[in-house]
Amino acid sequence: MSKHTLIAYVEDVPGVLNRVASLFRRRSFNIDSLTVGRTEHAGISRLTVVVETSEAGARIVEASLYKLVNVLRVDDLTHKPSLMRELGLVKVLVTPETRAQVLQLVDVFRARVVDVDEKSISIEVTGTPEKIVKFELVLRPYGIVEMVRTGAVSMARGHESLSANPPLVRAEVTGQPADHAHDTSGLAMSV
Repeated sequence: MSKHTLIAYVEDVPGVLNRVASLFRRRSFNIDSLTVGRTEHAGISRLTVVVETSEAGARIVEASLYKLVNVLRVDDLTHKPSLMRELGLVKVLVTPETRAQVLQLVDVFRARVVDVDEKSISIEVTGTPEKIVKFELVLRPYGIVEMVRTGAVSMARGHESLSANPPLVRAEVTGQPADHAHDTSGLAMSV
């Protein structure tokens, strides 16, 4: 079993996230990371889901996502060249003796101090999930007061972008004009 990164474009309507989460619950898949955000297209959101499963399990998740009404496209970026980033906010205890050491670690990890008081420093760090884990490990001995992570976001490398339109799928609508392709009566999909 390995971690799989799936990207799903969905209609930006109430209840979509609940349906996606319910799908994972029904199939007994544990979500490692889930992020949702708007895209460059109005009315379309993009979900990045990281799930630990086998190749067969990833195919089942992908096929199941496509069955949801509001899902427009699903891509598995696991084996494609891609960028993955996560944001972490960490509040760590400091003393006059350890403050310089913590600030040095902030520089090493190319993080940023976002808040300071006499007993703690709050730090913002971005990078791969592995980088966030390593940053947490080196700060643990100083005393982490609080930590929050956004979950991973990912996109394919290169000049081509993913879009909400599925690749290599054409709709053949019988008895209806092409601009009514979202109406599923008389709709046949072929790959």
